[in-house]
Amino acid sequence: MTQTRGTRPGAPRPRPAHGDAPRRRPAEGASAGKERIAAAKAGRPASGAPRTRTSAPRPTRTAAPRATRPTAPPRRPTGRRVSLDGSNPRRRMRTMTVAILFVFSIFGAQLLRLQGFDASAVSADAQTNRTATVPLPAMRGSIVDRNGTILASSIERRTVTVDQTAVPEYIKTVDGVRTTVGVAGAAQDLSPLLGIPVDDLVTKLTGTSRYRVLQKNITPLNWRKISELGINGIYSEATSDRNYPTSTAAASLVGFVQSDGSAGGGLEVLMDKTLKGKAGRTIFEQSQDGRAIPNARQETISPVPGKDVKLTIDSDLQWFAQNAVAQKVIETKALSGSVVVQSAKTGELLAVASYPTFDPNQPGQATENWTNSAFNDVYEPGSTGKVITAAAALEEKVVTPSEVVEVPNRIRRSGTEFKDSHDHPTEYLTFAGVLAQSSNIGTILAGEKVKASTMYDYFKRFGLGSTSGMGFPGEGPGLLTDYRDWSGSQRYTVLFGQGLSVNALQAAGVFQTIANDGVRVPPRIVSATSDGHGNYTPVEKAKGVEVVSPETAKKVRDMLEGVVGKEGTAPEAKIPGYRVAGKTGTADRYDAKVGGYSGKTSSFIGFAPADDPEIVVAVTLQRPIKGYFGGVVAGPVFKDVMTYALQELQIPPTGTRSPVVKVKADETPDPSDPTILRDKASAASRP
Repeated sequence: MTQTRGTRPGAPRPRPAHGDAPRRRPAEGASAGKERIAAAKAGRPASGAPRTRTSAPRPTRTAAPRATRPTAPPRRPTGRRVSLDGSNPRRRMRTMTVAILFVFSIFGAQLLRLQGFDASAVSADAQTNRTATVPLPAMRGSIVDRNGTILASSIERRTVTVDQTAVPEYIKTVDGVRTTVGVAGAAQDLSPLLGIPVDDLVTKLTGTSRYRVLQKNITPLNWRKISELGINGIYSEATSDRNYPTSTAAASLVGFVQSDGSAGGGLEVLMDKTLKGKAGRTIFEQSQDGRAIPNARQETISPVPGKDVKLTIDSDLQWFAQNAVAQKVIETKALSGSVVVQSAKTGELLAVASYPTFDPNQPGQATENWTNSAFNDVYEPGSTGKVITAAAALEEKVVTPSEVVEVPNRIRRSGTEFKDSHDHPTEYLTFAGVLAQSSNIGTILAGEKVKASTMYDYFKRFGLGSTSGMGFPGEGPGLLTDYRDWSGSQRYTVLFGQGLSVNALQAAGVFQTIANDGVRVPPRIVSATSDGHGNYTPVEKAKGVEVVSPETAKKVRDMLEGVVGKEGTAPEAKIPGYRVAGKTGTADRYDAKVGGYSGKTSSFIGFAPADDPEIVVAVTLQRPIKGYFGGVVAGPVFKDVMTYALQELQIPPTGTRSPVVKVKADETPDPSDPTILRDKASAASRP
């Protein structure tokens, strides 16, 4: 029986007839499998694959039957490509499982890092993020005078703030019924306590801000009333307000504190480290909305108050000196004025007044006058500087107080003509008279006998050219040019107080040295600081330096008593019952704004009692218009302040009589007398 190939599928394949050569199946390997896959994709049959015949079936040849062998199943082609199109559910499941495991492995690694390796750091970051710190300002120490009178102190105050999101929940009892009154009710209740109109307060209470300042400098009593209202979202911060009871009297000396709590000038700056104390803080944990977490960690570090500072200043004397110089500045239409009151023996400053001034309780209203002119103004001292020349000449023994000096109307040095403050015929004055009548020419004749280098050394030893060492803000060192750089005329102008500059404190120090037997004691203004428990620790005192001998100092003191005598330049400074010594000064004033000299500097500096000095008073006025001679302008202020100081400090008169100071020679001396100090250089140049 024969059968055509390609008959019914699934029918058993017929055995080949006996004698027919069996058809051999092509060997199938990797290359054949790839060829069929490629052919299938191209839409054609692969080589070696069975093709469907279209011709008539060819009869098979029959053969004798033989034993049959079982047909081996076809082998799967090797190298067949695995389909990844996701049609296989098992493959898809395996892929998803691998992806999920990978993601979870990342989460696991991150969890291990957070809870294992970085646990401490992460915990610290979380703690920081939910921790809030509120600063607690320290109360600033007080400044008191020598008697404990307060010149500056800090008063507790509150800054009221608001959380605007909480105010609408404000509930109060109205006619016995608890009612939500919200922002409008809160504004009504707060307005009289904060001093803010209701309409303005409504605006400040409305919004979404969690923090806003409503009012500063609220007294503790007012804050207690505000707190008792129980308004939601109303809080306060502890602050302090600086108070100055003496107001303008010591403003430029004590200084002020700015609105941010920092020191703004004067002693507030000088002693800031001692006064400001150390701020504290409160640390607590807060929720995301900024509220404190109940029963959570809370820590308070209390602030350490600043220490008190005691000054050498006498507040009553400071007040009197301030008013005296202010009145004279206004009267003479001067630019400014200052008064320095100093202890002759200790160098302690008892008063340092300056005008114009300002109110330290309201520093924002002042635009200038914050500095103290006694420390900051630098000027040519004029005739008060002659005291240094006189002391140097006496100490070097080139002249005596009673030596007669021939004083012509003019002398010439280094191409410059010098004269006194007024024209006069040739006069014969004693050296004491030269100082009493403030003769420039007589001072030059005596001072030029001292070498320039030696004269410069005396200026330095009297404290010129350097600051006092106190460190007061803005203190100027003055100007003292090295003697090797002096011009020809400057060699002589410095002898009568021009060609160099000082501040009022330095000028007062010259007279303190003479009053203290020739020993200069650096000025000081701080006497002690508190230990925080009511006890004061004295500040170390500076050591004095001997500038001239006690004998020379006494000679100069006696000569200076002649200045306030009938023949002197300042009888206005004489105080009944007391021996007074001093010196006037009238100098051209250099004005940097105009780039030259403009107006005068008028001064008077003296001490009392003259035979046992206790107090030095220096009065200086800059550019007075109605009068400018030192004796007339500054002398009366000296008299008033010195009189008050002697009474305030309870210094009695010594009861001794003043020495007789001979100002002029008894008769015209013989021109050939070799003991007369005369202008030999000018005489030699005359024909």
